[in-house]
Amino acid sequence: MRRLLFVVLLATASATAGLVAAPAASAASSTTITLVTHDSFAVSKPVLAAFTKQTGITVKILQAGDAGAALNQVILTKSNPIGDVFFGVDNTLLSRALDQGVFTKYAPAALSTVPNEYQLDPSHRLTPIDHGDVCINYDKQWFAKEKLAVPKSLDDLTEPAYKGRLVVENPATSSPGLAFQLATIARYGENGWRAYWSKLRANDVKVDDGWESAYDGDFSQGANHGTFPLVVSYASSPPAAVYYSKPQPKTSPIGTMLDSCFRQVEFAGVLKGTEHQAAARKLVDFMLSERFQADVPLQMFVFPVRDGTPLPAVFTKFAQVATKPLSLQPADISAHRDAWIEQWTDTVLR
Repeated sequence: MRRLLFVVLLATASATAGLVAAPAASAASSTTITLVTHDSFAVSKPVLAAFTKQTGITVKILQAGDAGAALNQVILTKSNPIGDVFFGVDNTLLSRALDQGVFTKYAPAALSTVPNEYQLDPSHRLTPIDHGDVCINYDKQWFAKEKLAVPKSLDDLTEPAYKGRLVVENPATSSPGLAFQLATIARYGENGWRAYWSKLRANDVKVDDGWESAYDGDFSQGANHGTFPLVVSYASSPPAAVYYSKPQPKTSPIGTMLDSCFRQVEFAGVLKGTEHQAAARKLVDFMLSERFQADVPLQMFVFPVRDGTPLPAVFTKFAQVATKPLSLQPADISAHRDAWIEQWTDTVLR
């Protein structure tokens, strides 16, 4: 999955893998396991080192592309697993991952601290770790300068006032692009979402292949200061914009259109066929621990799923969370995803 590229990747990672180690608890208990994940995974080195010190288990991190590509590798190698734990399945890929039978059942005790809304796998083969919302972000300064009202709803984006102002990502090549397409399907239904996209097309929506080209390239608050004041990104874009600014501003230059948000939940699971099942389970346990969960926001700019996890000040001040995010059942997404993407392509690009 291609998520926020604000993420700080592990400094010791190679092009495809990294190794973070601390002294093992004892030579007898020393074990090395592999966590297969997407390229946007990150964890603080002291946090992962604490796991090694506590358990004697060293974690090798194998980053294998975006979430879809990484999951494909796990599926293609399930007869000879390339790792012991996988992190990065989200609710758009959940049913596919479960249908392929690559995970073994495990229910961590700490699931009792996770709200039911994030526990989407009743078979307990996949454990929720974090969540975040894909939303329309807007450039506050641009709208103030142009003296134009900020759009409040998805319907507003089809109005002439916003013609040529919105850049989105292609759902065939981008995780946030797919999430935003799913948001429109959840809002307008099977019989209405294509008509909505036809209106966006008529209103000169721009389509980029991925988040980086849309946000950093075309968005007016992105790295290249583009010309589009509206972009499909994340509810955590406003705190990220503050966090990475030097000096940090008192207010974020980016706002979130909460009516547009689609909730994503990311999961981890023990891979079937691992030779280190006990160690793999301990890593999943650790990913739901207080220490790992508190590390999540500033490493991956998403929200922890564990109840009561303190958020950093930049999140509490600048991140807006949709109270009623748009959503679809994972089984519906799995059954229709490919057809929906093809229909979107016919509607928007042809």
